[in-house]
Amino acid sequence: MSTLGPIHCCRAYYYCRRCGHGLFPWDQRVGLTPKRLTPGAEQLVSLAGALSDSFEEAAERVLPELAGLRLAETTTERTTEAAGERVGAHLHRGCTFGPRHQSFAWYRDDRGRTCAYVSIDATGVRQQGPHGEAAEGRMPYVGMIYNPVPDLPATCPYQPPPAARMQARYLAGLYNLDELGLQLRRQAAQVGMEQAEQWIGLTDGGNGLEDFLRTNFPRDVELILDFWHVMEHVAELAKELHPGDDDQVQHLLQSWGATMKKEGGNGILAVLERLPVPLRKPTLRDQLAEVVGYLTKNRHRMDYPRYLANGWLIGSGAVESACKTVVGQRLKLAGMRWRPNGTDAVCHLRALFKSGSDQWQAFWARSVN
Repeated sequence: MSTLGPIHCCRAYYYCRRCGHGLFPWDQRVGLTPKRLTPGAEQLVSLAGALSDSFEEAAERVLPELAGLRLAETTTERTTEAAGERVGAHLHRGCTFGPRHQSFAWYRDDRGRTCAYVSIDATGVRQQGPHGEAAEGRMPYVGMIYNPVPDLPATCPYQPPPAARMQARYLAGLYNLDELGLQLRRQAAQVGMEQAEQWIGLTDGGNGLEDFLRTNFPRDVELILDFWHVMEHVAELAKELHPGDDDQVQHLLQSWGATMKKEGGNGILAVLERLPVPLRKPTLRDQLAEVVGYLTKNRHRMDYPRYLANGWLIGSGAVESACKTVVGQRLKLAGMRWRPNGTDAVCHLRALFKSGSDQWQAFWARSVN
């Protein structure tokens, strides 16, 4: 099946009597797979399956309107997942797509240094077990190497060009951290991360994420704890201090946020340790102890005055957005449940697509390093 309708073709078939297997060498040469689709049709079906709200919508609405292709929902699903599995297999073998070097034009900070950012996060995806029953959810990781447009003061001489936009390379799937680290370093090498003068790692306080960055990006990487993740922690404490009084809670949060931006982790810890907490409120005392412990553990990554003075980002909004756009917008819609192989495959395919048209086209052109 091609994008212009069915095509009949004859080609040589070779059979091995010793192993009992046969093959069509021409199919491998031109990129035909067992899905009985031409490469162009397979690319179109995979794109529709990865970007539509469901495989049913892709098969019954998108493909007929887009290209006049009429395929079963199961064919669309299997074709999409098979493409994602091939992406994952290439990455696992240590491959990248396209030219070996596609260096980003790294933007400069307030001091004129080129900066490269790396972030990682995880997001939950509901799973389906045997006989259609709900199963325990899985947590695909999303990792990214990116070149965000800096928000510099108007007086800074290193302003980005007017049409500047963020460049990013994504990975997503049911990785373990060791495998994700290997693959993310390969992506970093391809986009010329070693050419950037300053490396910056932005994450929330998730277990193992700081060690992950130190292990995989050890060249004086500056680790920053997501400012808004800290604000979520202190917001719970503010609600315990002023239950039911939203105005007081917001006033307190504004004050604490300003303190962190002006004095960093040590400043907010000093404020919290001076809070008067009555003995008759054990819940409040426990909440305060939990927040103080969290901030104490992470204050080495909370030097926000210096980060802001350098023109660096202090929020991990880019990777949180990636969790939504790469994973959530396709795999976390209402009522959806996935099996592990489908979760992993579609994550790979969507991460490839979101990494830019050059990556997507390189995969389908079989331009694999």
